[in-house]
Amino acid sequence: MNMKWIIATNNKSKVKEFHKILPPLGIQAQSLAEAGISLEVEETGVSFEENALLKARACCARTGLPSVSDDSGLVVDALNGAPGIYSARYAATDAECNARVLREMEQVPDGEARHARFVCVIACVLPDGREFTVYGECHGQIAREERGENGFGYDPLFYAPEYGKTYGELTPEVKNEISHRAAALRAFAEKLKEMGIKQDDE
Repeated sequence: MNMKWIIATNNKSKVKEFHKILPPLGIQAQSLAEAGISLEVEETGVSFEENALLKARACCARTGLPSVSDDSGLVVDALNGAPGIYSARYAATDAECNARVLREMEQVPDGEARHARFVCVIACVLPDGREFTVYGECHGQIAREERGENGFGYDPLFYAPEYGKTYGELTPEVKNEISHRAAALRAFAEKLKEMGIKQDDE
């Protein structure tokens, strides 16, 4: 079955990661912009799963094509799970989001007390009505300051003890092996195989 896929996001940084992670999994996809589609979906869900499905359903309804979307964010134990589903809206810009987390974590001691995880839910919606979600996460700690120029969002704050670096300091190749989005996309590819859906070469 030859299928074209649409990535239901306008986030250029997410699209870049999708394009690096999906092809080795045997999946070719276009972003909304690459397909010439203008679509803004209000994230009114109360969970990562609900928001991912909202975006994928809207994209599939608009295009008639299989659509894949993610909703992801940073979950910090010491902040009672914040910023969570509001990660992208925790402040006006990435820099302000990071500054707010650092400010709120200022009194939290080093080590496990600063534990956090990145969460990613991938939603897939097919034109025949089938849909599913898969989950990925990775664990780390909130650093005392931003470090590194790679990645985006909270990456410069997310410290991976096993590497001694923040995600902002990791190379894209390493990050795309261990990240929450990579884990979710691998689960996505496995689910497609289970369902007998293959991405053939164009």
